[in-house]
Amino acid sequence: QVQLVESGGGLVQAGGSLRLSCLASGRTFSNYAMGWFRQAPGKEREFVAAISKSGGITDYTDSVKGRFTISRDNAKNTVYLQMNSLKPEDTAVYYCAAAWSTTTGAGSRSARQYDYWGQGTQVTVSS
Repeated sequence: QVQLVESGGGLVQAGGSLRLSCLASGRTFSNYAMGWFRQAPGKEREFVAAISKSGGITDYTDSVKGRFTISRDNAKNTVYLQMNSLKPEDTAVYYCAAAWSTTTGAGSRSARQYDYWGQGTQVTVSS
């Protein structure tokens, strides 16, 4: 089992920044590719960003490229999502997820490929 706890969400004005953190416990963190997903009210959960086990490979959905940065610190069992230039359409509950990985690639864009999920943290961007 892997337990994931997100933090860092909140209310911010458009153009502002937030940094989300996701602390993992229970298994060897460096064996898992990690992803961030989000779900807005009335919408399906969508992929935001993913990172490989080592942190060397990342992937982003087009709408956040150039604004969001995913990173990880395997010594601290933590994955981060730095969010800059936030827009009202970024408002959602943000979830981190862990996927057991035997490859060197970034985590999948498909939520079905992830084995463990956090409880989510609310991000609200006001206009």
